[in-house]
Formats: sequence, C-alpha cells, structure tokens
Amino acid sequence: MSSPTRADTVRLIVLRHAKSAWPEGVPDLERPLAERGLRDAPRMGAWLRQAGLRPELVICSPARRTRQTWELTSRTLGAEPIVAFEPRVYGAEVEELLEVLREVPDGVGTVLVVAHFPGVQGLVLELVGGPVASSTPALARLHEKFPTAGAAVVDLPAGWAGLRRGTGTLAAFTVPRDLPDQPAD
Repeated sequence: MSSPTRADTVRLIVLRHAKSAWPEGVPDLERPLAERGLRDAPRMGAWLRQAGLRPELVICSPARRTRQTWELTSRTLGAEPIVAFEPRVYGAEVEELLEVLREVPDGVGTVLVVAHFPGVQGLVLELVGGPVASSTPALARLHEKFPTAGAAVVDLPAGWAGLRRGTGTLAAFTVPRDLPDQPAD
C-alpha cells in the first residue's frame, strides 16, 4: 500500500479488537479474547506489516481484549511504536474518538487506534463521509459491518488537529476472512 502523497496528509488505521469471550462473572473491561480472537489478531498484524502500515503511535483502549489484540498484533507487525492506553477510548463514541485523535502531536504521520464497536465503525464513516450509493466496494462493506479484528485505513489531508467529517479517503478495509489461511509468522 502506498503512503499518503501529500506531506501534510496523515494516516489513521482503525482496528476493532479481535473476537472476545464472554466468561460469566467477568466485568466487561476484563473480558479476554476468545480462541478466534487469539488466532485473528496476529494475522492482522502480519497483514499490516505486508501492507507497509507501520504506526508511529498506537492509541489503545485499556480493556483487556483491546490490550490483548494489540499485544498479539504487534508480535507480527514488525514495528515498535509508542503505545498509549487511553481510558477515553474504552466505549468511546465518535466525538470522543475524534477528540483524542485531534490531540495527536504534529509530526506523527501514522496512528493506529485499537478500540470497540460501534465507535470504530462510526469514526471511519464520519471521516470518509459520503452516501453509500456513491461509495467504493470497501466503503459499502464497511457501512454494512465492521467485524472483530477488522482494520480500516483512512488517509486524512488536514493533519490531526483538522479532522473533520468527510475529509478522509478510505485507503483499505480488511477483515480476517479476507486473508489467506496461513499461520502468522
């Protein structure tokens, strides 16, 4: 995947946490990944690496399932970004996620957010805007569903402080079932 073309363009990678388990008596914040999540997260890291998507900063919800998703993704990603476990991202809606992203320092070109549904889907749809009828196949899929361990890549021309509705371009949308069945390295 090519890098954004303009110098002031930044790239946002939005990763929904991998499939989680629902153990009885475990608070939502402490829910772990399910077997499928443990398998899918490293595969998504390998895809990010192969696509040349290496974040400089990771903003991750402090929930156990998002932390585990990041840990497993990072093992196959091949990058060592700064990681911030941000409490405001847990259960965040679109405006809260935008607020966090607008605080990203100038000079950070690529950010990965590991968060929860429906905020992740709403964030990407807010940034890329536009009606479904005029969308690309990837955007139409994203409108329909943002599965666990799915990743959307959005290029944004105005930098982090200038995030606004409809200013982004969806560069990619990939989910684990799109990837070939192979063990992660």
